[in-house]
Amino acid sequence: MTSFWSWWIILLTTTNVVLVTWLLFANRTTTLGGGQTTGHIYDGIEEYDNPLPGWWFQMFVVTIVFAVGYVAYYPGMGNFKGFGGWTSLGEYQEEMAEAETKYGPIYAKFNTMSVEDVAKDEQAVQMGQRIFSNNCSLCHGSDARGSFGFPNLTDGSWLYGGTADAIKTSVSEGRKGQMPAWGAVIGEQGVTDVTAYVRSLSGLETDADANQLASGKKVYDATCSACHGTDGTGNQALGAPNLADNSWLYGSSPARVAYTIRTGRNGVMPAWKDIIGEDRVHLVSAYIYSLSDK
Repeated sequence: MTSFWSWWIILLTTTNVVLVTWLLFANRTTTLGGGQTTGHIYDGIEEYDNPLPGWWFQMFVVTIVFAVGYVAYYPGMGNFKGFGGWTSLGEYQEEMAEAETKYGPIYAKFNTMSVEDVAKDEQAVQMGQRIFSNNCSLCHGSDARGSFGFPNLTDGSWLYGGTADAIKTSVSEGRKGQMPAWGAVIGEQGVTDVTAYVRSLSGLETDADANQLASGKKVYDATCSACHGTDGTGNQALGAPNLADNSWLYGSSPARVAYTIRTGRNGVMPAWKDIIGEDRVHLVSAYIYSLSDK
């Protein structure tokens, strides 16, 4: 924070505390009004000019004293760090150290086991589920069934492989998938033909005739087979989807498939090893492994 904004906050805070204190004491009365009113009348009811109850006034004073003590002890006055030396980072580090002391031995026990064995332990799976809910469910859903553009982790269809090691690598290191845009290369007719051919690979109904499917196959062989394979079954080493299994990340309708071919897709799975740590990656990988349809 710059010095200007620091002094601006200090000035505003101090001014507010002083004004509130002045307002409280300047308007304080200690004796009953003796029948005098404030001149305010509401529905025929006159407001008497009587002092606040003592306990009420004292509560106001306590709040002011508390406010002064708070901004003196905690960093509430610009760049002033407070006499208590408290910081949110320090608080976080203390809580993390406490949690590590409490749960570290449990994580260490499971970390010596293989992902497959951890997936068979009920306690470990429950821990992995909680980690998943806190960090992964936003994209993949609380039930891990995914949504548009986010893979279903329970159906056994894996871009980069569904083995325990492959899943852990995906969680730990992250993945970056890229489907290039082919619209400018093959033209709109090419997009239409390839769409029909690709959808036919997974057994989806199409209105295309044999000539159009043949044209689509020709374009596919020239532009798509290098990644997805000549039979369309994909390539897990590249993260190229299987186009013959009727599992579609972005939808299988003609419009969705055509859009993917025409404009391409870019997907990013963030690396979690530096966010949740190796021990938690191990547990959440075991949880995901336990969900997949093997």
